[in-house]
Amino acid sequence: MRRIKKILKVLGWIFGIIILLLICFIIYVKMVSTIDAPSIKDMSSLKGPRELRDNGILTIKNNWFKHSKSGLYELYVEGDPFERGVINGKLTRELVVRQEEHFGEQIFKMIPSKFSRNYLKDMIGFFNRNLDKNISEEYKDEIYGISFSASRDFQYLGSNYQRLLNYHAAHDIGHAVQNLALVGCTSFGTWGNASEDSTMIIGRNFDFWVGDKFSEEKIVAFFNPTKGHKFMTVTWGGFVGAVSGMNEEGLSVTINAAKSSIPYASATPVSLVAREILQYAKNIGEALAIAKSRKMFVSESFLVASANDNKAVIIEKTPDDIDVYDPHKDMIICTNHFQSNEFINTAKNKEQVQQSASAYRYERMMELLKANGKNNVQKTIAILRDRRGVHNRDIGDGNEKAVNQLIAHHSIVFEPKKKLVWVSTAPWQLGQYVCYDLAKVFSLAGLKKNIEIIDSARTIAADPFLYSEEYNKFIKFRTYKQTIMDGGNVNPDSVVASDPQFYNAYVLAGDYCYKQKNYTRALEFYKVALTKEIATKNEEAHIRKQIKKIENR
Repeated sequence: MRRIKKILKVLGWIFGIIILLLICFIIYVKMVSTIDAPSIKDMSSLKGPRELRDNGILTIKNNWFKHSKSGLYELYVEGDPFERGVINGKLTRELVVRQEEHFGEQIFKMIPSKFSRNYLKDMIGFFNRNLDKNISEEYKDEIYGISFSASRDFQYLGSNYQRLLNYHAAHDIGHAVQNLALVGCTSFGTWGNASEDSTMIIGRNFDFWVGDKFSEEKIVAFFNPTKGHKFMTVTWGGFVGAVSGMNEEGLSVTINAAKSSIPYASATPVSLVAREILQYAKNIGEALAIAKSRKMFVSESFLVASANDNKAVIIEKTPDDIDVYDPHKDMIICTNHFQSNEFINTAKNKEQVQQSASAYRYERMMELLKANGKNNVQKTIAILRDRRGVHNRDIGDGNEKAVNQLIAHHSIVFEPKKKLVWVSTAPWQLGQYVCYDLAKVFSLAGLKKNIEIIDSARTIAADPFLYSEEYNKFIKFRTYKQTIMDGGNVNPDSVVASDPQFYNAYVLAGDYCYKQKNYTRALEFYKVALTKEIATKNEEAHIRKQIKKIENR
């Protein structure tokens, strides 16, 4: 009996020590996860409200913000970093708040457990504990300025400033942790003999999805910073990074995720590297120097096109190395795998080529460019809207192997020499593409009237698919998919009938039937799914695993 008491006492001490260490670790995580706001000498820009003009445009001094008839929001901001941020935040306050609400809503859907969300919050905070040390003072000041307009309803996730700072690393964390179901973006360019009038043309789909609401309030933003070049980006409330943009020198940048190892500490977010290139580079050499100077914690491709160099290259960067892919011809394609000598034969890149949809989309892009002959803006947009597979096969609407996956936050086309930009309107890249002339827009500093600033003569019409029965069926498919994700009831036959060539329709129907313990029907759906064009090896493995589980019952 005495021995048992002694053992229990020892176990009690061990348990107590473990609890104490755990408490100490939690305290440590919370302490190191706190990021202090920048110290700003002149905060006078916080004074004074925005002005709402009778015609709906919001202004502060020369800065303005308005809603275009196209459905896109348009923003012009100038000044020093903190001032730019404050004005940006004031003008777009409602969008900054709603964007965070949309983001939070999606997190709640993905992670319904409060405990899990708090754990995730602490882990992201710990992961990003040195994030501010890898971001330039200029961009920290700008983000801090916006943070004064952010909602106070999310203080449990951190201060306004810390949350906005962390959101700038969301793209990096997302594609690294999933490695996640890398969302597949596509970009390409032509110039010289490959373009109709020899002018450089760059096109890209930004297929980054965090719920439908995330892409409902896109902002076409025009920045006139005190230092560096004037530039434009397609962005959203509270975000100062760049995923697609072009500057006044005719240098454009787009980013495409590549296969990464799971990182253990944060560095400079990809979007802020792209932003720095837009703001401070006038040619490919300067863009490369900036990319080399920043340490990133994920792998990324930067497609950089330069009017001054009259060509485009892909700067391929990992957390450890960097290389440049120059095709040495008048066209370039970028999906989600590396092509440079440094990285093409690495184990991770080979895995990406073999297991993802990247190589398939690359092959489809080659087909389309060869079939279309000399390229122009209209043909570029037609390629960005293409929903078919290799050899023009019907692979189902929404397939990640298609150039157009029907999830794009935005699609964009640049003519760097002419300083022209076309931006897609909703839904995805199916609506009109409206054109902005950078020289014209930057001449509108101090705009007081809500006039249309697009070059309407260059508008590209909406995709006819938008008005088809096939489109209506795809919308039904998405509704069924959301119902299943929300735990609702559907008719599985209706699910597959809404997108009959899409493997994922059969996977959804199979998973639904399996959950309902209707194993016979589930098996039927899974077997049909294997006959379709499956986007990734991981998804194929899931289907085969489910079939094996049913057959071994």
